[in-house]
Amino acid sequence: MNTSLVHEAEFEVRGELGLHARPAGQFVALAARFASRISVGRGEEWVDGRSILSLLSLAAGRGTKLRIRAEGVDAAEAVRALGALLEALGGNSGPASAGGRAAV
Repeated sequence: MNTSLVHEAEFEVRGELGLHARPAGQFVALAARFASRISVGRGEEWVDGRSILSLLSLAAGRGTKLRIRAEGVDAAEAVRALGALLEALGGNSGPASAGGRAAV
C-alpha cells in the first residue's frame, strides 16, 4: 500500500490585493493541520506551504495562477481544504478551472 500520495490543483488569485499577509497567514495555519508536505508553486518556483514568508515571496498578485501540491497520507484532503480556503477568502482566489485540476 502506497502511503505517499501526491495531489495537486491550480488556483487563480482573484483578490484585489493578491495573496497578501493575512490570507497567507490563514493558509499557513490550515496547512499546518495536515500531515502531508504542502508546496505552493508559481511557474517553475515552488515554496513551502507552511512558511508565510515563502508564500509572500511568490508575489502572487491578482490574476496569478498558483498550484497547491500535497504529498502524504492526507494529500487529497489537504489540497481540497486549502483550495476551499483560497476560494473563501473574500473572493481572494478560486480554481483556475472548474474544480481545479487534480493530479494523483
